[in-house]
Amino acid sequence: MLAPEAKLGTEQRLSPHVRGHLLQFDERPTVKHEGAAGVRLLLTAVALEVARLAAVRWLRPTIPLWLLLPLLLGLAVLTVPALAGLRLSDIGLHRWREWTQTEKSYFLQVVLIANLLFPLAFATPLRNRFVESGVASTLWGVFLPYLCFGFYQEVVYRGMVQLEVVRRWGAPVGILVANVLYTFGPLHWNYFSSPLSLAGPMFGSIFVIGLFFGLLFSRSGNLWLVAGFHAIAN
Repeated sequence: MLAPEAKLGTEQRLSPHVRGHLLQFDERPTVKHEGAAGVRLLLTAVALEVARLAAVRWLRPTIPLWLLLPLLLGLAVLTVPALAGLRLSDIGLHRWREWTQTEKSYFLQVVLIANLLFPLAFATPLRNRFVESGVASTLWGVFLPYLCFGFYQEVVYRGMVQLEVVRRWGAPVGILVANVLYTFGPLHWNYFSSPLSLAGPMFGSIFVIGLFFGLLFSRSGNLWLVAGFHAIAN
């Protein structure tokens, strides 16, 4: 086996344009906050999910999704300093100039690849959607809401829930607990009423993808990465 120093040397010799794909990121200083702040973070996550469920139930369709979901995302971001008493950087929302070269390269590569492959893979349904609803309606009614919703999910379940349970119980348990809540919690309750032939594959795929997002956030400490990838995937 390689000694820790040898492993570190091997990682450093890899190009920063490759390291991200191997989830080899430079370590960031551990977020240190008091237990009370962590409790507030978890309570904030619960309050946001209650607010989201109530908003979707009672405010739709009076307030369209293209407005409702960006508002919920804005609320989630604002509650971090207002209610939890933490900076946005404390939950992984670092400024671009604070990103490492590996993070920047990995993010740009994935965004570029996704925006090249997804339109090709989904060309027919996209074309049909544009014809049926129009380009503007599709962009405002589908793309914008689900971009924001993917970002919202990561702020709440990774930036709030996972960050705190990892701080309390360590990375393996924390990632798993947060991902179980993400997969089987209020975000995806609707699948419990679906036939097993649909619910089984959906829960399985959501769990696996969520586990990757959780690991990526744990390794990088950069919430923009997982939020951006989730938003694009949506």
